[in-house]
Amino acid sequence: MLFRNRFLLLLALAALLAFLSLSLQFFHLIPVSPAKNGGNGKSRKRILAHPATEPPAADPVYEALLYCNIPSVAEHSMEGHAPHHFKLVSVHAFIRHGDRYPLYPIPKTKRPDIDCTLVANRKPYHPKLEAFVSHMSKGSGASFESPLNSLPLYPNHPLCELGELTQTGVVQHLRNGQLLRDVYLKKHQLLPDDWSAAQLYLETTGKSRTLQSALALLYGFLPDFDWTKIRFRHQPSTLFCSGSCHCPARNQFLEREQRRQYLLRLRNGLLDRTYGEMARIVDVPARQLRAANPIDAMLCHFCHNVSFPCTPSGCLGMEHFRVIKAHQLEDERERREKKLYLGYALLGAHPVLNHTVDRLRRAARGGTGELFALHSAHDVTLSPLLSALGLAEARFPRFAARLIFELWRDRERPGEHSVRVLYDGVDVTFLTSFCRDHPRRPPRPMCPLENLVRFVQRDMFLALDGGSTSYFEACHREGA
Repeated sequence: MLFRNRFLLLLALAALLAFLSLSLQFFHLIPVSPAKNGGNGKSRKRILAHPATEPPAADPVYEALLYCNIPSVAEHSMEGHAPHHFKLVSVHAFIRHGDRYPLYPIPKTKRPDIDCTLVANRKPYHPKLEAFVSHMSKGSGASFESPLNSLPLYPNHPLCELGELTQTGVVQHLRNGQLLRDVYLKKHQLLPDDWSAAQLYLETTGKSRTLQSALALLYGFLPDFDWTKIRFRHQPSTLFCSGSCHCPARNQFLEREQRRQYLLRLRNGLLDRTYGEMARIVDVPARQLRAANPIDAMLCHFCHNVSFPCTPSGCLGMEHFRVIKAHQLEDERERREKKLYLGYALLGAHPVLNHTVDRLRRAARGGTGELFALHSAHDVTLSPLLSALGLAEARFPRFAARLIFELWRDRERPGEHSVRVLYDGVDVTFLTSFCRDHPRRPPRPMCPLENLVRFVQRDMFLALDGGSTSYFEACHREGA
């Protein structure tokens, strides 16, 4: 009993020290009471909660720290966990790109001074960073669909360009790749030693940050991989909808959701005053500042511990950051309640979920195709996927977020296959719409693949309340 109590005490101290280590990097970013920044003071349950450190109410600074996803302590994940009589058959990973430079500068202010070259002895550090850069210089033998073949394979500008992946972003995905390697290759032997190009499916949008993120994860997953076996497909749409992107009803849902967002902004007097004060500081009209989306650049300052910009009229500061971030959290809460976004998400995510289900079913039938699929995407890709799957309480996709589908075969019942869904290492399978009501009991605490198939082929349309039985009908029905 004494040993057990000491062990629990050590675990508690380790959790506390990890949190303090992260917080000290931002010692000048001290949270204040939510009542002072317009945040919602109600407690809420969240997927990926941190019970030892999470504030009792939504706190903008805490949520921003999670969003940054700063590489620090080793991550513990639930990928690859299953009863011993299950065999891993196939893995399909959707990732958001890693930490990037802002897409929009704040008008009339100095851009954050961040170096986008990769330097092995600079924080954040990864032991494979130097080898990664060396391996990327040998990538001429790979196959990249146009326009991917014109993109740099790693970030390399002394002053980051807009939207460019940073060293932090590379390290985030090297860590992701190494984590998945330890589980899927070392533990489960998902790929044979002599794996072929046909056993990997690699797809990315045409942005350098998504291609470079995919390459960093791939290098962590398969160090010194054979370039001649690598083929990256280009996905023109951030929804990864391939040839099924035309969907008028989806666009109508999106327009109504954007109208909801606009009305919420109008009701937030504190937000309006904050934008007015910030606009005065940078000497531009408030509407111009709003259009520049200042939270994007401020998050970069925050994540990299760089002071917010100043002008002769004053400085942007934490009080401004907190108000805008608090409004984002309020917008997420109302979005879940109003459910307009859900209609957009169901139609937006259906094509890529349908393709994923097709690949999982082929693998279940013993096909010789992809054993590991990697889709390198954006927050606007993962967010609809999470909502469509019924994971409404999941946090907004952080930098280097990962959403993974695992396919398992029951060795004791070879004809039966199960699926697991994991978000940033947390098993959320039994929180999804398709498996929420499925009994979870040993010795088979897994979700049947058929549940996911039925959800994608039928239940997603029923959730739209329009009587549609196909994606085409749902997309073209009147009055969506």
